[in-house]
Amino acid sequence: MSGFSINITNPIPLVLLIPKISTKKGITNKEYPTVDEALAEKDKNGNSINLFFGSFKTYGGTEKTVNGVYSIEDTANIETMYRSDITGVCRIARAEDKAVFDIINEPEDINQRHQFLKFKVKRLKGGA
Repeated sequence: MSGFSINITNPIPLVLLIPKISTKKGITNKEYPTVDEALAEKDKNGNSINLFFGSFKTYGGTEKTVNGVYSIEDTANIETMYRSDITGVCRIARAEDKAVFDIINEPEDINQRHQFLKFKVKRLKGGA
């Protein structure tokens, strides 16, 4: 059996936004840090623990028709080295422009070998 190999060309810096989850009166609330707050968390060597690198491929987004209105969602596929703290409740931000993306589904651990992760994200932004 040949092993899966990932091809991360031109990796970009990404920031992991891990929520603080609290429950009040039976309602679960997720509070996400800002990109700057996440980057401020350092390890003992002074490196940001939430910064990682990966490929970020948009392929032009995802086409959608809702109530007869055609739109394009800003989606992307991310491939990166395995990190156990990247889960479906986290958000990902591009370090360059601080654009925040929500992970659509649980990240896929390729071949369950804890080497590579692949997942899809959707951009979060305001507007009507």
